[in-house]
Amino acid sequence: MRKEKPGRRRSAPSDEPMMDINTTPLIDVMLVLLIMLIITIPIQLHAVNLNMPTGNPPPSDFKPEVLRIDVDERSNVLWNGEVIADRAEVERRFEVVAAQAVQPEVHLRPDKRARYETVAGLMAAAQRTGLTKLGIVGSEQFIP
Repeated sequence: MRKEKPGRRRSAPSDEPMMDINTTPLIDVMLVLLIMLIITIPIQLHAVNLNMPTGNPPPSDFKPEVLRIDVDERSNVLWNGEVIADRAEVERRFEVVAAQAVQPEVHLRPDKRARYETVAGLMAAAQRTGLTKLGIVGSEQFIP
């Protein structure tokens, strides 16, 4: 071992200048800015403001016509109780109904054992021809 002279100190690593930046003030400033940003951002509402009409609409003297289309368990299409043989006839009748000034309400009543393709084809044909008042009636039979 070497002997050191009594008046001299050995240079320690702590005597050297610190090369790291002090990040504590930077973090403090960033946290203050973040809190200010959160406070100043307006609260976002998840609502859509609509201008709805006020008052009650006058009662309608016109009772809408109802067109009933049934699909039985063998996927036969019944137009107000009358059996329709093919899909082309159904589309032709849809076109006639869609051309009316006031379209009737179309109530589609499929049986739960009817083929899906038949019911979906009827709905697609109604949409293609421009029928706007189509509803599926009797869907409580599909609830187990």
